[in-house]
Amino acid sequence: MDEPAAIDQLPGGLPAGLEAVLMVADQPVSEQRLAQIFEVSEIRITQALRALASEYDSRDRPRGFELRRVASGWRIYSRRDYADFVSSYVLDGQTARLSQAALETLAVIAYRQPVSRGRISAIRGVNVDSVVRTLLNRGLIAHYPEVGDGGAALYQTTEYFLERLGLSSLDELPPLSPHLPGVADLESLDSATFDD
Repeated sequence: MDEPAAIDQLPGGLPAGLEAVLMVADQPVSEQRLAQIFEVSEIRITQALRALASEYDSRDRPRGFELRRVASGWRIYSRRDYADFVSSYVLDGQTARLSQAALETLAVIAYRQPVSRGRISAIRGVNVDSVVRTLLNRGLIAHYPEVGDGGAALYQTTEYFLERLGLSSLDELPPLSPHLPGVADLESLDSATFDD
């Protein structure tokens, strides 16, 4: 029989330890990393995380927070039902929201990545240089490791983008609205040559 892990000797054991770490995590933590921290198997970590998530979602005692698996790991989030109250507290006079131009540019990058600045400008119909800089500075997009046609820099979304949206992958993005240009229109934009 294996010797009990050090976490098992503390009140609340592994579930309480997971809560303690996840309460202070500023980004998702993987099962592998948690297994290293607590010196237990990843299987045991996964089972404990799922049990905690289920407990937090219990209808018997509603909680203001939830445990979600996003991007590359697990993190505790405030429950969406309380978003207005949390936003009011966190922002408290700050203007941390993205502008309409930034949101539109981010959407183009998310759905068309990797994409050049020239293609983004063509799709939006305006110069996007300052908006792209803002998105880079906020960590929502990053340079794609390869260059595009003619040496153009390409952009892609980041794990932080997925985390902020509460998604585990880009496959979870909602389908594009039927009011956007058709696929044929987008293909014609792709085939055009744009300068950066």
